[in-house]
Amino acid sequence: MGSLFRFIFAILPAALIAVSLFLLMIYLISDDFEAKEQLEQLDFEINPKAEEIERRTRSVQRATRSQNIETPPPAPRIETEAASKPKEAIASITGAVPEFEAPRLDPNDIKIAVSDRDAQPLVRMPGKVPDRALRDGKSGHCRMRFDVNTSGAPFNIVAYSCTHSMFERESIRATSKFKYRPKIVDGNAVEMRGVETKITYRVTDERGNILPE
Repeated sequence: MGSLFRFIFAILPAALIAVSLFLLMIYLISDDFEAKEQLEQLDFEINPKAEEIERRTRSVQRATRSQNIETPPPAPRIETEAASKPKEAIASITGAVPEFEAPRLDPNDIKIAVSDRDAQPLVRMPGKVPDRALRDGKSGHCRMRFDVNTSGAPFNIVAYSCTHSMFERESIRATSKFKYRPKIVDGNAVEMRGVETKITYRVTDERGNILPE
């Protein structure tokens, strides 16, 4: 019985709410609907045509030419003077250079003056180291004395001082191939006597050191 009463009390409020809503709906439906404000009617045109606008032309006022224009005066004329022909006669150079005759020279009278000088060496041939000096490992030299003829060739060659006799023959041969500019006295080539020179022979070891004489 208790559960039945609880069920009845729970359904009763819901049934009252539902009946109230139903009666309200019936009342609203039975009332007539009236439009309070009429909507504005709009009119649309598809592809409207543009109205032609009248073209207004501007009046161009042309400037009227002035009738009272003063022309400026012309530029002043510069006076020029025409060139006149010269009155003086043109000078002539005819005869300005006097005529002269070149003197005749006699070849026999021409003498070329050459200052005096001693014999000057032109070619000096070095002496060849003798084979004996290479075997013995000895360096050496020879002092030579000779004369020079008018052609510049040595003669009367003498090896007057040598560190060893094995250098004498080679020194004479090398001196005979010397060439000198001959001695000049009063413009003429003459013999020169007592010319001296020294011919040196250097022998080196395997390291390139010069061996003593």
